[in-house]
Amino acid sequence: MRSLVLIGHGSHLNGESAVAAYRYAELIRARGLFDEVIEGYWKEEPSLRQVLKTTASTDVTVIPMFISEGYFTETVIPRELGLGHQGPVPPEGIARVIGGRTVRYTLPYGVHPGMADVIVARAREVVPELGPDGPDDGIDTALIVLGHGTTRNENSSRVIYENAARLREGGLFSEVHALFLDEESRVTGWADLVRAPRVVIVPFFASEGWHTLETIPEELGLSGVVTPFPDTPHGPQQVHYARPVGTHAAVAEVILHLAEEARGAGGPGGDTERGHEAAWQAFLTLARRGARVGELLVTPELGVFEIRNALDEGRPGGDLMTLVTPEGVRDRVRFTDGGEHRPVHTLRSLPRGWRAVLNEADLRRAVHYTYPAVVEETYAHGCHALRPTPWATTARRQTGIYAKVQRAVPEQVERVAERVCGGCLRTRLWAGDRLTHSFLDGVPGGMPCAEACTFLVAEVREEVARKKAAAASDD
Repeated sequence: MRSLVLIGHGSHLNGESAVAAYRYAELIRARGLFDEVIEGYWKEEPSLRQVLKTTASTDVTVIPMFISEGYFTETVIPRELGLGHQGPVPPEGIARVIGGRTVRYTLPYGVHPGMADVIVARAREVVPELGPDGPDDGIDTALIVLGHGTTRNENSSRVIYENAARLREGGLFSEVHALFLDEESRVTGWADLVRAPRVVIVPFFASEGWHTLETIPEELGLSGVVTPFPDTPHGPQQVHYARPVGTHAAVAEVILHLAEEARGAGGPGGDTERGHEAAWQAFLTLARRGARVGELLVTPELGVFEIRNALDEGRPGGDLMTLVTPEGVRDRVRFTDGGEHRPVHTLRSLPRGWRAVLNEADLRRAVHYTYPAVVEETYAHGCHALRPTPWATTARRQTGIYAKVQRAVPEQVERVAERVCGGCLRTRLWAGDRLTHSFLDGVPGGMPCAEACTFLVAEVREEVARKKAAAASDD
């Protein structure tokens, strides 16, 4: 038995940030090469601290869904997963035994040599006639491989230069340049550098988001897929703006290749993780009798299960949108009724107006999407096996822009927690609160919170920053 975990960045604000990881999980899941494919995130759920608990196998391969090596792949993800490793990841990856699971952590998919082919595929989408199969031999076409860039980790830009070098050697384009948003050489100076009359810009980004949809077009003055620039230092030029490489379907093949390399001669795989399976069997026993889990109502019906928001209890099925897949449930519960993104799924904001009819296997996945890691952590709490992490420990672990939460005094943390956690179903074990009965005991809102979530950490950081700004203004 084998589990594959795809790790994305996620966002507290933008629901689109997680879409690429979901899409690739679906593509790989359909191939049937792994017993399960799970997604985890830095700023959504299941979080990096939770995601290994949600895997059913003792053989787990973890692939960071990032476009390059850098701060997140070398510092944040290994730290939060408990890999005991910091710094560059070797080509063969890292293997550790964590909680009875063998965990293999790979390089990010973006560093794989096959990504050069994905760049070309994106370029051909906006310039279909580009050779070698088209009439254009590339003599009048320049390519810009556009990276984000960062001053925090020099490895972040290396993959951009490597891909540019590969494509330059291929001879398909008359010029190939590696340019960046946040480091030299900056993409805003492209017109001084590029001589070809036709310019293709391919963002080497993992997903569509704020940069690819807003800041890049705005900074470069792009009006759409094709933008004419009649007066540049090298004469009239036309810019063709491609979609980011990270959303191309061919990336799924790169991910699979990385996973197989990490596994090596790993044999038939692992076993079923007994604690995980016991947790879900306890849940299914409850579900077969009918149950409330937080805001979710689970009803058995003639060999299948219906789930819906408990506030819609009694409404005729014809009045509700009917969903028939776990992915349909996932896409519905990620947003509130008002369309706001729900990075924390246990906030009391589950949307209404839908029902899902699912078999038992799909029920498990749908509940996982609705309340990630809640079944596993609640069962572990009932077995006295869930160890809370106090706020001080969580704060000390933070690095980068979040390190400032270490300066937060208890009163600040509690003030933010009252605002954030007050709307959450979970009980704050990390703050010393007690949970005596859970939803597995028939108490719908009984869910443990073993550690402060990244949403709370981010809000505490903002609180510390506001206090510092207020003190500075007083001076």
